Amino acid sequence: MVGLLGATAGGLLLGVVGVLAAASVIAAVLRARMGARNPELIGNLVQRIGAWWAMVVVLAAVLALGETATLLLFLVLTWLSLREFLTISPTGRADHRTLVWLFFVVTPLHYWFVWEHWYGMFSVFIPVYAFLFLPVRAALAGRTEGFLRRAAAVQWAAMVCVYAVSHIPAVLQLPVAMEHGRHVAEGSAPGSGGEAGALLLLFLLLVVQGSDVFQYVWGKTLGRRPIAPSVSPNKTWEGFVGGVLTATALGAALSFLTPFPWWVAALFAFVSCLLGFGGGLVMSAIKRDRGIKDFGSLIPGHGGIMDRIDSLVFAAPVFFHLVRFFYA
Repeated sequence: MVGLLGATAGGLLLGVVGVLAAASVIAAVLRARMGARNPELIGNLVQRIGAWWAMVVVLAAVLALGETATLLLFLVLTWLSLREFLTISPTGRADHRTLVWLFFVVTPLHYWFVWEHWYGMFSVFIPVYAFLFLPVRAALAGRTEGFLRRAAAVQWAAMVCVYAVSHIPAVLQLPVAMEHGRHVAEGSAPGSGGEAGALLLLFLLLVVQGSDVFQYVWGKTLGRRPIAPSVSPNKTWEGFVGGVLTATALGAALSFLTPFPWWVAALFAFVSCLLGFGGGLVMSAIKRDRGIKDFGSLIPGHGGIMDRIDSLVFAAPVFFHLVRFFYA
């Protein structure tokens, strides 16, 4: 496996480590001064920072190992997010065999298409073939009660947890397409993504995850008017506008990670942040509907896998296809 971390990507990750180190020091000071008064708040902050440390270390490790290792990480994240999503979905015993197909056939096969750089099949396998196959398999079970609701839940799980999530590591392949053209890149060797792909992936992750953090900070400091109080009362117009604009400026500043001029990087960052906000809002609506606070508890201070990547699952597919359409 060829590693994806060159000097630029490595330096950027060291910068992220520096930010986390500063955050850890600040959290330690706050715990010493305010821990007794607000133990839950400070404890949650410490948990969140600790989880970010773990996530950054894991991401750096798989990028250092190469594209194949990165895809395997996201395959595991897909299985975990599928489990979270389907646990709260209205599926039952009659859907067991359909879910076996989704977990152990559709998902690995889809990721194999991504690994093969087979864009034609990767882009249509789930939206066309799996979309048609899964409800047929469910109908063969013979249970018609709640069929539409159950089938829709499985379709949503396939699209969000498999198809959308897989676009995150697929970003690694975009520079190959830009350099050689669509047709050559589609037949390029498995695992041939290089440092340029890692930089583009880091750009997407930093912008979208940064937007989440900035929206939280702006919302806590200036937030007054909720956007959709019945869905997510903590999301405010002030936080949304401040967070998206700040992350857009971050995207422009990080244009050196991309093959785009700064204004295109800012535009792609802006679109990605808008979609990331939409993803968070939609997932909040799903959680409200199912009467839960988080999708899971795997990541301390954050919740489940879907709680952490809800913004990315909406942003990554559009970012991937915009870049491929305009630059490949």
